[in-house]
Parts: sequence; C-alpha cells; structure tokens
Amino acid sequence: MTAAASISNTVLDELREKIANLEGVGSRHRSVLPFGVPEMDARLPGGGLACGALHEVAGGGNGAIDGAAAALFVGGIAARTTGKVVWCLTRFDLFFPALAQVGLHPDRVIFVECDKEEAMLASFEEALRYGGLGAVVAELVRLPMTVSRRLQLAAEKSGTLGLVIRRWRRQSEASDFGSPTAAATRWRISVLPSEPLPVLGVGRARWLTELIRVRAGESAEFVVGACDGQGRICLSSDAGDRSGETRRSLATR
Repeated sequence: MTAAASISNTVLDELREKIANLEGVGSRHRSVLPFGVPEMDARLPGGGLACGALHEVAGGGNGAIDGAAAALFVGGIAARTTGKVVWCLTRFDLFFPALAQVGLHPDRVIFVECDKEEAMLASFEEALRYGGLGAVVAELVRLPMTVSRRLQLAAEKSGTLGLVIRRWRRQSEASDFGSPTAAATRWRISVLPSEPLPVLGVGRARWLTELIRVRAGESAEFVVGACDGQGRICLSSDAGDRSGETRRSLATR
C-alpha cells in the first residue's frame, strides 16, 4: 500500500467515526460479523456487518429464484452467529432443508408464524429487544422509515443482529425498496450461472451481491460463490470479468 493510499484510508476511517458519533452510536462498543471475504469486509465500516444494527436484503428480480437466493444469503449470515435465531414470517413457504444446507440448522431456529405483517413487526421488534439471540430475521413487504428507526434502536440497545428480507406479493410493491430506511446496509442478491467446472457437472452456485447502501461507506458489487455448509461465501474465481458473462446473463433473464 502506498503512503497516499494509507493517508486516504486514515481520513476515511476518521470521517466514518465522526458520522457514527453524529448518529449517536460512536461511543458504544460495536462488534461486527465479517464475511471473511477481504474485498467485501473492506467496504463495511469495522470490517463486517455491524451487530446491534438493522440490515436489509432483497432479491434482484421479482421471481422466486432471486428471492430464494436472498433468503439463503440471510440464512448464511445467521448461521455464522452464536445462539438462537428467531425467524418471523407470514408466508409459510420457507424450505427448511435449504437453510440447513447453508449451516442454519432447524434446532437453532425459532420460527414465528404470523397471520398479518403488523403482528410480525411486533414480534420482530420484541425479539430484537430481548437480547441474547444470534440474529432476528423478518420477511417484510414494507419497511417505512419510522418503523425502521424503531427497529434500529431496538437492535442497538440489545446488540442483536437484525436482518430484514424484503418480499413482495406483487410487482408494484417492489418500488418501495428504493425508499430510505434506517438500515445500516442494504443488499440485493441475483442468481448467476454456476461456476464452470473442468468436467461435466454443476459447479458452485453464484450470486451477484450488490451492496446498494452502507452507512458511512460506499456501494459496491461482488460476484460470489453461494453459502457453503457453514454459511460462508467466497469471491468467485472469475469475479474480475464483470463486463461480459455476468451482465449478459442478467440482461437475458
């Protein structure tokens, strides 16, 4: 690293700390959950997903495939935490064996089934305030700013990782994902063709992982190998080729 780059990183860290202080969280002890992918962790203040914070994840398209990838991305994150995980939902289509394949085994998960989103929000907030949990997950259609602020404060007080999966029943609801929220990060996950193999067969699944928003940081995108049995992702071996196959595959979907 050059001297200029080192100075630039120091200035950036100082600016991030000032922003955190202005937001009222700079003086608190904040732990993070790294992805273990240096290129991704370098984009996140503190070197990972902030615990005691709210994070949003959505599928890159309107179909079930990207939505499933977003759920597995969140499941992999939750799998790498310690303790029980509360998962709140209103649509009873979650495929439990898939969560186990990314390291989140059913014996760690407390599923909270609600008939209405209002009841699920109340359960989500209560679980965030409870503390002592590895993560709390909620599948939400909408996340208004006032609601997200309340959830963010609940996560801050308990130090619990809050994960929101944005799911929509109709295409018109997807536009709400662009509205501002108090979430510390916002992610979009899209399915890509699996990694090529030197022999016949299906390689590791790949995702286009877009960091759309990060508090006190810059957006970025990564081509990653999907979560393994411990919830870990990896940078794809051909991630450098972003102008060719990856973009063409998304354009034809």
